[in-house]
Amino acid sequence: MTQTKTPRGLTRRQLLSRATAIGAGFVAGTGFLAASDAAWATEMNALKPDTFATLVQLARDIYPHDRVPDENYVIAVKGYDTPDEVDATEAGIRMLDEAARARGYGRYLDIGWERDRVDLLRQIEDSDFFQKIRGGLVTGLYNQKAVWPIFGYEGESFSMGGYIDRGFDDIAWL
Repeated sequence: MTQTKTPRGLTRRQLLSRATAIGAGFVAGTGFLAASDAAWATEMNALKPDTFATLVQLARDIYPHDRVPDENYVIAVKGYDTPDEVDATEAGIRMLDEAARARGYGRYLDIGWERDRVDLLRQIEDSDFFQKIRGGLVTGLYNQKAVWPIFGYEGESFSMGGYIDRGFDDIAWL
């Protein structure tokens, strides 16, 4: 009985299939951006579709939560899609893309591994752009009532008599 070696790496069919899936990851049109899985879609006012998609990925990389849907990250960064913020945001994303090109990628969105994107973010974490986005995400993401149940937070309790009468020690998400 002769043994046949299995080829290492991807077959041509697998390569084409994966490349098509990655390329179709985002559907972008004039003023509109949607994820291919239809998990979220948004209309943009000032930012370019690629810039907004990069901003959403950046938000997910800064505060990664597997159970938080993309649409909550979209809501968290939507405030940067204004005429007042567009210049600074576009410049920040250009800086991020340049840092990605210096590492051999076409742009930040082309970096497939989260670990590699986080390494790149560590390189720019002292920049004003990174600090502005990171700071804005604290309230932009975590002040959404839709994400509170994911973390086990029940919301304010003052209107219900306070935490003493409502089980102050029942926190399960720490």
